[in-house]
Amino acid sequence: MNKRKIRTTASAYAVASAPADPLQSLDRIDRAILRQLQTDASISNVALAARVKLSAPACLRRVERLKESGLIRGVVALIDPKAAGAGMLVIIGVVLDRSTPESFAEFEKAAQKVAGCMECHVVTGEFDYFMTIRTRDSDSFNRLHAEQLLYLPGVRQIRSFMVLKEILSTTRFPV
Repeated sequence: MNKRKIRTTASAYAVASAPADPLQSLDRIDRAILRQLQTDASISNVALAARVKLSAPACLRRVERLKESGLIRGVVALIDPKAAGAGMLVIIGVVLDRSTPESFAEFEKAAQKVAGCMECHVVTGEFDYFMTIRTRDSDSFNRLHAEQLLYLPGVRQIRSFMVLKEILSTTRFPV
């Protein structure tokens, strides 16, 4: 039987032992902090610390560490679209004329300027992009379509899907 000695380095161990899921490295307190902040990020540090059963300074250190690690990328106020006069949600499938890096870059730059565009994603399949757009009503969407969407660069086809009922719309990520 041949026995071979395999040489490894410390970095090889680090790569092999790094969790595939960054959430796996979190303990129950970090997870509890993330769940609480996803429910109400305006909570004071003192109240958050009490809810996760930590001292305020320890809680603040953990929150700062979660921000520095990139798990918490921002703290925002969620505005109700209906209350803000943008109750209609439209999902748009976009097909470009050409699949070149330049045409994608040009479209992406222009898509960021579309009024009411909440999301824009490159996708696989029949479409090149899906966009979600918030607008007041069908008349305002028709104006947006005529004034902006039709002029997006490199577009061969736009298909619009008016959302009739939102079943689930959340910002909560499972932790």
